[in-house]
Amino acid sequence: MIPRLPPLADVLDLMPDAVCVVDVDGHLLYVNASFERILGYAPAEVLGRRIFELVHPDDRAATMQQAEQVTAGMLQRHFRNRYIHRDGHSVDIQWSARWLPEYGVRIGVAHEVTELRRNERELEHRASHDILTGLPNRHHLHAELQYAIAHAKETGDGLAVLYLDLDGFKAVNDRAGHGIGDRVLRDVGQRLQQGLRQGDLVARVGGDEFVALLPGCRDSKAAQTIADDLRARLGSPCTLPDGPFRPDASIGIALFPRDGIDAETLLAHADRAMYMAKRRRQERTAKS
Repeated sequence: MIPRLPPLADVLDLMPDAVCVVDVDGHLLYVNASFERILGYAPAEVLGRRIFELVHPDDRAATMQQAEQVTAGMLQRHFRNRYIHRDGHSVDIQWSARWLPEYGVRIGVAHEVTELRRNERELEHRASHDILTGLPNRHHLHAELQYAIAHAKETGDGLAVLYLDLDGFKAVNDRAGHGIGDRVLRDVGQRLQQGLRQGDLVARVGGDEFVALLPGCRDSKAAQTIADDLRARLGSPCTLPDGPFRPDASIGIALFPRDGIDAETLLAHADRAMYMAKRRRQERTAKS
């Protein structure tokens, strides 16, 4: 028996990736079996429709722009976007595509990267957030502070930085161990988040040190009001195995542009102000 090549469609249906052919306007002319496996649509449901209708609304404009570039002759190998599955959930896709002018069609091969994208997002989150509390970390803080400074320069809306250091936290670890201390830090982080306004940010920058960014905060009185409210929120006792611990914090305030016009200067000023506040409280305690 002389071997014969099977129909190309039978070969394409064995591919794990989706294959589609569209005309210049994006109307689907052909899809293989994996198109249905990945996106849930049988060929009869999509042939003749514009493929852009299946793209996630937030990615539609960029996808159409990429399609125009492919039609202009650019070979696209690694474009990522999201599609809406037939059942409604989002699917992350990485496309390779090219334009065949002699046939007037674009051919696209789509590899699903939903799990890969989920892992990438997790790594991105871990790189920018504190593992213990889930709050932004120092790196994330610096990026947000630089953005807030640029915005304040442009708009004149003001900006305040609060540097918080927990008082007496070392005693928690000494009394109850680091596991309980970690629980207290997580609780403190939640209380600080709950005490901030929409658009504010709080980050953990050290063992028991936190920094809050207050965009739009124009003066020291407003910043002090927020600082006092945060201290009040921290005041509810945490239950430890050997008795309650009532968190408190020394807080230093820095205002843009009065106390600095760059991230490092503002943080340094707020840090110094925090230590001065801590020293004053220690002196008052010693006298009483």
